[in-house]
Amino acid sequence: MNKTYTLIYAMVFLLFASFKTSTECEYAGSNIGFAKTQTETAIAKDDINQARFFAYKALNAIEKSKKQLAECGCAYAEIDMEEGLQNLKLATKATSLSATRLLLERALEHTLHGLESLGAHHLHMSKYGNDFLVLNTKIAKINGPFSKEEGVNTLHEKIDSSLEKYKASLNRIVASVACEEARAFAEAIFDHCEKELLRSDISDGKKYYNLRTKQITAAALLRIPNCL
Repeated sequence: MNKTYTLIYAMVFLLFASFKTSTECEYAGSNIGFAKTQTETAIAKDDINQARFFAYKALNAIEKSKKQLAECGCAYAEIDMEEGLQNLKLATKATSLSATRLLLERALEHTLHGLESLGAHHLHMSKYGNDFLVLNTKIAKINGPFSKEEGVNTLHEKIDSSLEKYKASLNRIVASVACEEARAFAEAIFDHCEKELLRSDISDGKKYYNLRTKQITAAALLRIPNCL
């Protein structure tokens, strides 16, 4: 194999690894976001058993994000989430509601810091920046051993294209349907996507579909008032 092809193979490997890592960061962020909402729900409960129930849901979400966090490579987020996980475990064992809440609040603080670290890592993880986008365009024109990377991109492009109709429909609902109904509809879809992303038995395509659906729905929710 000559030096030119060796270089191309190496750069394609780096590009695909960067793409995969970025996606794993987003999947981890989705799971941690779910843990955040469950922890907040637990804090709001006046019954210790209910608080423990939602604390367990948050705990399980963080446990399921461990592998994705490791592949993402954000050490700061990993540290915060481990601290949050330990506080959640203690919260499920506390014998008073006040102690449970205190531990849940500490867990929530670490979870929020973990999400912030993950967001910063995602924005600055690649030192190559736009150069990789240029490289990707060039490689797409080369016939041969790049079918895996192209296959992933093609699948994601098809999913993005298919979700344009959903995005347009959701925008119409936000603009024309009563506030309470629109919010309930969007929240139900958002919650469903979060639960699907916590599963370990779904395909990469379905994971990406649920991730993009969740992102589109989250943007729509921001445009819906609190309906007070």
